Amino acid sequence: MDNFIVSARKYRPDTFDSVVGQKNITATLKNAISGGKLAHAYLFCGPRGVGKTTSARIFAKTINCTNISDNYEACNQCESCESFNENRSYNIHELDAASNNSVDDIRNLIDQVRIPPQLGQYSVYIIDEVHMLSQQAFNAFLKTLEEPPKHARFILATTEKHKILPTILSRCQIFDFSRITVEDAAAHLAYVAGQEGITAEQDALHVIAQKADGAMRDALSYFDQIVSFSGKKITYQKVIDNLNVLDYDFYFKLTDAFLANNYQEALLIFDKILDKGFDGHHFITGLSAHFRDLLVCTDKATVELLEVGAGIKENYLKQATDCQPDYLMNALAIGNKCDYEYKLSTNKRLHVELCILQLANLIKKKDETEVEASETTENKGASTPEVAKTTPKNTPPPAPSGPASFSIKEQLQVQKQAQPELQKEEKPVEETYKGANLEFTVEAIKAAWAEYTQTLEHGRLRSALAAQTPKLISETQMEFFVSNEKQKEKIDEMLPLMNRFLRNTLKNSEATITIVVNEVKQEKKVYTKKEKYEYLTEKNEVLSKLTQQFGLDLD
Repeated sequence: MDNFIVSARKYRPDTFDSVVGQKNITATLKNAISGGKLAHAYLFCGPRGVGKTTSARIFAKTINCTNISDNYEACNQCESCESFNENRSYNIHELDAASNNSVDDIRNLIDQVRIPPQLGQYSVYIIDEVHMLSQQAFNAFLKTLEEPPKHARFILATTEKHKILPTILSRCQIFDFSRITVEDAAAHLAYVAGQEGITAEQDALHVIAQKADGAMRDALSYFDQIVSFSGKKITYQKVIDNLNVLDYDFYFKLTDAFLANNYQEALLIFDKILDKGFDGHHFITGLSAHFRDLLVCTDKATVELLEVGAGIKENYLKQATDCQPDYLMNALAIGNKCDYEYKLSTNKRLHVELCILQLANLIKKKDETEVEASETTENKGASTPEVAKTTPKNTPPPAPSGPASFSIKEQLQVQKQAQPELQKEEKPVEETYKGANLEFTVEAIKAAWAEYTQTLEHGRLRSALAAQTPKLISETQMEFFVSNEKQKEKIDEMLPLMNRFLRNTLKNSEATITIVVNEVKQEKKVYTKKEKYEYLTEKNEVLSKLTQQFGLDLD
């Protein structure tokens, strides 16, 4: 039996150009090599399986290559490249920090760094999972990392950059590796399939790429698993069966049932999904993702955000024409709430089924709301002229004779339309009372204030203002006291209309009321003898003189 090599190792990139999905990083490294501007330390960080260690090895091999190509790639033919490819190079050293994280391991590395390379120009030290080093090991490594020998280059790789000391980060050039996109991963899988003589459907490769969640190594592992299951022909159905992925058709059928208000069919589809062994939480997260994909398909500008195969993409575009963006956003909100509360639910199946019922009832609720709104508009249009003529000032109009439900918002809209003349009569404060100014008394202020508070519709506000009367501080100036700044801000908004009303009622255009915050000082409580003495001295100064005269000691 031939020795089988997994695809993740067999098709591991050996040149910068063969690295998948990291063109900006590989281009930067090649430019650094071409310009002779190599840093002494690099930090490669990012998710798993995106090419951090692979890029570090390619970089180490290339800078030691004695016959670099015009494209600044390693030749793979010189002695240095051959020794690296055969894993016998003494210029490139790899250290797994997950199992070598002590101070002694770093001290051995520091002693090794002093030795110049036997072949090539640089000794490259690749430290993988560098965040696993202990703090003492990091501290021991600092000086060498900052000022290494001229022949030494360090490449640190990690999936958790936030765990590395800032003093280490400041000594490295940092490269952030991004997740592999679904398109790039599917294209690389298609290349591997072609090299292995395997026929694969495009939709099947997209499902594998999506399952890998941005990790090329995981995608190749899934690919090998599918090949072992299905042989030389990979189909969409075999992929979803083997990788335990829920078929897109279930989501399309569910959405059709939601749009038709057919909750019975939706519940039966969910039951079939559970019979296939899928978890309810897995189902609801997939359904939310389905609504998200439909939403991006409603606009041509966002269609490119859809990461599925060509055949499935056509189904999304077709179903998106039947969905309104408002419906999809409401459906996303319901699905997200169900996802968030799933772990807290004791009856998880019922929890998901309630979500399905809400989704199936969205269209019905929207239709009922539109009918109610149209009926309300018709009723308002028929009753508005009569209300505008017969409704006295400060009296709310009668409720419209439409649906039985009561809406404060509708009442306010009816009142606003029924009293257009009141809005037109509002004038600036300076244009209110223009006659001869008359003197007014405290009794007149009380009467005017009582009349003003009766015009207010808000019961709580009316009670608060009627509890006291403005204080007359000069011939035309009045003050009204409140207990805090929040009350002052609320009443300050009413001042223009309040002043206009009082000026018209008191027949004095200079009458003005101001709002003042009355901060009540709490009397300080006394406990010790000294505090009691100071308190009594403030009340009676003779006590202080007696204390001084007789030389009394407070202690």
